Amino acid sequence: MRMLICVLVLGVVGTTAWAQQTRTEVTKAVSVAEDSKENSSDVPDVTALNGEFSRIVVLRLKYDADLLSGLEKKVKEEKIKNAVILAGAGSVRSYSFHVVSNRTFPSKNIYVKDPTAPADIVSMNGYVIDGRVHAHLTMADVEKAFGGHLENGTTVYTFAIVTVGVFADGIDLSRVDDKTYR
Repeated sequence: MRMLICVLVLGVVGTTAWAQQTRTEVTKAVSVAEDSKENSSDVPDVTALNGEFSRIVVLRLKYDADLLSGLEKKVKEEKIKNAVILAGAGSVRSYSFHVVSNRTFPSKNIYVKDPTAPADIVSMNGYVIDGRVHAHLTMADVEKAFGGHLENGTTVYTFAIVTVGVFADGIDLSRVDDKTYR
């Protein structure tokens, strides 16, 4: 019986040691004044921006490429200023993302990272705003779907394909992800 208990304890400890996922909560304060301000009646509840695509770019990333760094590099090389990430598919051998973790300002995010966990890329969306990539992705493993805001440290496994609709000049996306524009 003592031997069985020792084996079970070692099994639990060994399994825990292999678990590599980390979670870190970070407060994303702008300033006390900005975070505590009320909504402005000058800012509409919904804003519509109209534009046309000048081109569609399909990006393919190979095994072991960092997904976010690769996107940032190609956005710069392709001179993409403003765009919509229309789709993404493939698989990863590790992931890093963050999700919002509270409901009042200042906002807080939980950063999730697992350098040993493979997953399929189920979907990807987001924007390129003045040359800056703001990408979200949904991934899945055998048990669940999960995801959030893409971070460095998400490495490609088999491949990753990301389709980007590039806007023609003239559209201003600078406020679409500005949490202070309220």
